[in-house]
Order: sequence, then structure tokens, then C-alpha cells
Amino acid sequence: MNDAAVPAASRPGEPASCSSAPEKSRGLLAACLTHAVHDGYTDGLYAFLPVWQAQFGLSYAALAVVRALYFGTMGGMQIPANRVLCGLSAREALILSTVAAAAGLLIMALPFGFTGLCVGLVVAGIGSSIQHPRGSMLVIDSYESESRGPLGIYNFSGDLGKAVLPALIAVLLPVVAWQWVLGLMAALGIVLVIALASLAPTASSTRSAAEEVTPSGGRHGFGILTTIGALDTSTRMGYLLFLPFLIHGQGGGLPTVGIALALLFIGGAFGKVTCGWLGERLGVVATVIVTEAATALLILATLFTSLTSTLILLPLLGIVLNGTSSVLYGSVPELSDGDTGRAFAIFYTSVIGAGGLAPILYGVIADHSSRTIGVLASAATAALIVPLVLLLRSHLRNSTMGSRKASV
Repeated sequence: MNDAAVPAASRPGEPASCSSAPEKSRGLLAACLTHAVHDGYTDGLYAFLPVWQAQFGLSYAALAVVRALYFGTMGGMQIPANRVLCGLSAREALILSTVAAAAGLLIMALPFGFTGLCVGLVVAGIGSSIQHPRGSMLVIDSYESESRGPLGIYNFSGDLGKAVLPALIAVLLPVVAWQWVLGLMAALGIVLVIALASLAPTASSTRSAAEEVTPSGGRHGFGILTTIGALDTSTRMGYLLFLPFLIHGQGGGLPTVGIALALLFIGGAFGKVTCGWLGERLGVVATVIVTEAATALLILATLFTSLTSTLILLPLLGIVLNGTSSVLYGSVPELSDGDTGRAFAIFYTSVIGAGGLAPILYGVIADHSSRTIGVLASAATAALIVPLVLLLRSHLRNSTMGSRKASV
């Protein structure tokens, strides 16, 4: 994900870009379509990993570095891109975002070899970095104080893209050259640009970068929360790095890889709802302990099950693998010392950065041992969170909102 685009939610009192109900609905639809396509691009790249490994003779570590070109750029550029483009209207920003992402895919598809692949990944990552903060701004500016529900729809739309596009890519790869599949993905982006021209509002955002504030450095609890978020994301991205190869090792082909990814992401979308519900009833600490322990156990289980059993387990794994993030996200306001907007920006930049870098470490581990050891390392990362989250208990109790349990 991710879900990385909510920082602006904490700055109320801005005039809405859309005033009437139909305009609000169109703005929400524009944001959701953009989020679905861009998140589909992001996770659809996993289906290409085995193809690129064979095409360019890449090791696991090199493959993780290639993937990090997109993911790291997307995560690291979110705050700078949002500040640089804050004067653009929602329509202009989302169209620019999608054009850049589609252009990156086209560069990857053209016969420029491995260099073209790397350059294209960076360009596409820049495009998606624009989309995340500006898409959430559009929803918040449209709905103002009533934006919590629409933001939930916006975040869920990204999971729909993650479920649909990777499966479609994996179905196409056995029958169409991977360069043509990338071209089709870019064409989907052009279709989205045409839709955004009529859906997205033209008014410019009234926020300025100067309105952002930095969370108190004395909030040790926020640092712990951010560390847990980074480890949680590292677990998820590490396992996703190895999942296509795990499926291949169990006898599955490229279409089965697509099905496996779709099952995991569908479970992840459902997990955002169920884990938020658990967080309201069990509390943050107990819920994170349950989800991370279950994550570690289910990852271990997929190493020893048959292909059919693995496919059955993947939706359950997706629930806990992705659902923890909703509980952690809901805890940011409690630990931000009132500076929620900047806290969200730091939190998501940290977890996305971890998601880009951690698979490289897992890849190095696998290259110097085996794929099984790499998967075990991702499971161990999830288990490491269990004792770490216990340190949050006192900070949650002492925070200004400590009596309120985290929810989505």
C-alpha cells in the first residue's frame, strides 16, 4: 500500500472543493478510481518478478532492488510531491499523477532493456507518489468533517485494485509478451485520465505546506508505533517477494500466482474491516498481538502445505497480514500530541520506506541461504512485533486520547 495517503485528514476547516452531493460523489469516484488503478499498478508488479528474473538473470536481492526502485520512489516522494504540486487543482494533480505512471510503464515496455526497466519503474513511482496525498486531499476537501466514511471507501478502493489487476496481469502473461501487458496497463491509465477530466473538480486545494506542523519529538510512543508499523510492512512486503516463487515451487503456474495474489489481497481488504472491529473491542495491544502471532504462524504453515491448502490459507493470512495496519493507523492520533497531519505523513513515509528496503534484506538472506530461510525471516519479523507492542501499553494509557481504542 497501502493506505499511505491520509496525512491531510487532520487539517479541518478548509473550504470544500465540491459543494453539492453530486459533485462530492464525482470527486470521491475520481479519487477511488485513481487509487484503484495506481495500487493495482503497484501490486501488479509482483506478477512480473519471475518473468524479469528469468529475462535479466537477476538474483533475489537484485530483484528486490529493482522492485524498490518503484516502491521506494513512491514512498519517498509523497511529501515532496505534495508540497511542490499543492497549487494544482485535484484534476490537474491526479491527471499528472496518472500520466507519469502510465509513461513509466511505457518506458518499461519499450525495447530499452534492463536500463529502460529501471528508469520506467522510477518514473511510474513518481507518478504514484503524487496520487496518494492528493487523492486523500480531494476526499477530505469534498466532505470536510464527514470525510471519515468516504476516506474508508477511498482506502478500500485501493485494495480492490490490488485484487483485480495483479490477477488480470498473471492471466495475460502466459499468452502475451510481458512488454505488451505493460502497454495494456499504460492504456488503462490513459482511459483513467480521460475519466478524470470529467469527474475530478477543477478548484485548487487551499492548503499550504506552511500549515504542516511537526509532531513532538518527546513522544516516545509515536516512535515505537512507527517502528511497529515499519516491521509490519516489512513482513508483508518480504512475504510478497517470495510468494510467486513459493507458488511456483508448489507446482503452480503464472495464472495460479495471480490467483494467489488476489486471494491474499482480498483477505487483506477484509482484514482492514475485521481488525479495526477487533481493535475497538480488544484494544490496540491485544489485537496487534493476535494478528502478528497469527501472521507468523500462517506464513510458516504455507511453507509446508500443498498448493491447494496454501490457496485456502492465503485469504486468512491476508486478513492478519494487512489488517494490523488499520489498527496502527488508528493509533496515530493518540500518539501525535495533536500534530496529527504531520504524524500521519511521517508514519506512512516510514512504513513505505521500510516496505521498499526490507525485501532487499530478505533477498540477500535468501541468496545466501535459501528461499525457505527468507520466508522464515519474514515470519520472525512478525513475531518480533509481539514483545515490542507491549511497550506501547503505557503510552496509550497516558495519551490524551488514551481511553479511546484505535479503530480504522
